[in-house]
Amino acid sequence: MTDKDNALFSTIRQPPNLRSNLADTLAAQIESGDLKPGQRLPTEQAIMAASGVSRTIVREALATLRAKGLITTHQGLGAFVSDDPTPRSFSIIPNDLQSIDEVLRVLELRMGVEYGAAGLAALRRTQEDIDRMQDRLDALDRALEEGGYGAEEDYAFHRSILVATQNSYYGRLFDTFGNIMVPRQWARLDKMTAAERKRHAARMRREHHAIFTAIRDGNEAAARRAIRSHLSKSAARFEELRGATDLS
Repeated sequence: MTDKDNALFSTIRQPPNLRSNLADTLAAQIESGDLKPGQRLPTEQAIMAASGVSRTIVREALATLRAKGLITTHQGLGAFVSDDPTPRSFSIIPNDLQSIDEVLRVLELRMGVEYGAAGLAALRRTQEDIDRMQDRLDALDRALEEGGYGAEEDYAFHRSILVATQNSYYGRLFDTFGNIMVPRQWARLDKMTAAERKRHAARMRREHHAIFTAIRDGNEAAARRAIRSHLSKSAARFEELRGATDLS
């Protein structure tokens, strides 16, 4: 491996998510043209030696790039930069959410999108939209009451808000994410006591009902406040979880 190749990998940060950092570094090199279309990537062993990560991490990073269409692999030949490495669409895949830091970044993105959407939904919602949101909210309530994560129901409720904007691009954007926008693997309900789970469910219901009520009543400012409060509190809970994880 050349000195230039080693330099390409020197910016990889080790903690907290090795796979994500390696994938991000390689993606940046592809998008900047440092790694050119059709160019063969260094071998797994060479990447391991340059970056100091394990073979498993290297393979997971390459799988992420392949899923995004940035590289192709050929049996016995290795990995190559795609002839057209420009991503055709933005996406978040499950492997992108392997650390709390990544979850927090997604929440920041959601806040930017949903803050605007909630206000538009309050102004433009139809009775059909209200009925749809009520149905999704009822399903979420049932899931939480039964002690579940409610990730799919949570996603469906938030998507119904985007649909109520009457701007199809909002819904299409959310569809590129799917329900991984609600990262159930970090909820850690299994580590909560019965009382903690009950408080968690009550808090979730209260926050979602506040959003729904504001949109139903056509209160644009209240709808924006409610969605911002909900997502900010979610971010704060993940920050607390990160702190507890760092201390463990």
